[in-house]
Parts: sequence; C-alpha cells; structure tokens
Amino acid sequence: MLIEGYDDEPLVAGEPLVARPGFWANHLWGPCCREAGAEPEWFGDDGADVDAMSEVLMDPGRWPVFRLPIEGGYEAVVIYRNLVGDYGVDYLLVHPDRRTTRHIASWCGELEGDTLTWHELVRVVDGPGSVAEGVRDPAARLLLLLPLLAGHPLPDEAPARLRSALIAAGVPRDITPVTAEHLLEHAAGSVWHDPAWGSPLSGGSGGPGPAESVVPARLGTGRREAVHPSTSFREGPG
Repeated sequence: MLIEGYDDEPLVAGEPLVARPGFWANHLWGPCCREAGAEPEWFGDDGADVDAMSEVLMDPGRWPVFRLPIEGGYEAVVIYRNLVGDYGVDYLLVHPDRRTTRHIASWCGELEGDTLTWHELVRVVDGPGSVAEGVRDPAARLLLLLPLLAGHPLPDEAPARLRSALIAAGVPRDITPVTAEHLLEHAAGSVWHDPAWGSPLSGGSGGPGPAESVVPARLGTGRREAVHPSTSFREGPG
C-alpha cells in the first residue's frame, strides 16, 4: 500500500477491523466521547474486547489504514499513525493518480486541522464513487469520519441518521439514543438535545454549514494547493 508521505511506514489494510468487537469504542472514544466519560458499554462492547482492539490499532509495527472511495476517483483515508511517542490518527485525501496526498486533519489528543459540516460529511459518506476497494458501507463510513464533524450547527435529521449508523455498526438499539446524543454534543461543540424529544434547545436551528466550504477543496475543485502531509502536521501529544 503506497501513500505519499508514508512510503517507509508499515501500512496495513484496516478495513476488516471495523466489524470486530471493540473497534468503534476505540475509534470514537478519544476524539468524540472522552470528556463525557464514555464507557465501552456505550458502544455495546466489552472492556476486554476494547483493550484487545486497542493493542491492534496502536501496534507500532502495523499501521491500520481505512480507505473510503469518494467521487471523482478520490479516496478519503484514515491512518492510525503509530509512531512511538507520537501516536495519532491522520485524515487524508488521496488523489486518483496516487501521487498527491492532501492532509485534512490529525487527532493527537485533540483535533488539529479542518473539520466538516454535516452536509459535507453526508456528501462524502453517500458518494463512494466507482473504486472497488475500501469501506463502502455508509454506516461505517459515517462513523469513521465522524471525528471531523466538530464545531458546526447540526440539522434536525442528524440524530436519526447517526442512530441508524450506530445500530448498523452493532450498537444495541436501546443505548443508541444516549450514545448518539453524546457524539452530537461533541460535534456541535455544545449541549445537544434531539429535536425529536421536543426540547427547544435542538441545536439544529442554525442549519448545516455552507455546502461548498470544505469538500470541493478536498476533491481538488477548489483553489487550495495540494500539500504534503508532513508540511501540515502540528506538534501535539502522542
């Protein structure tokens, strides 16, 4: 597997891991639920499974890579960057020619880089394009990129879509409302109340952000120049 900027790193296909117990608790806890005091049970997981998956995801000798084919032959890529002393999760956009990689964001104790609005996230999730390899299941695609949904107003349809994704990923139906609420509180950057519960504090009155603010630039249709990932990373805790 060749990705610009990671030529000498031990990259391995991570797509099979999304179906294994403990994966979603690991992937979403740090970026999305840490401050809410999340437990493995929020994701229907057992603590032992979460610990075992953590060892797999953070193995310095094997860096899991999750590829999400999107429109125009591009791929959104999530890489577990398992450098000793500099652990993080990198979010990239890979050009179809495989020679150009654009850094979107990194999570190294906190998210650094660009974020996505709900509209942009759904556009990526629902537009897998024609590339055969990679994660194609919409629920898994949404949850893989959910950490990039941060600090934006959320539309009223967000809770139902997120609950459906969690259920499809194996989270027990009876606990998905609470799990989704905490995830959306992270995404909105404030207390979130599902509008379906009749609360006046729905968090969605502002509507989604501008439709063209981030994704077109990631797809190469904007005016931003492509950058090598090493020029974009900021110092952060490992």
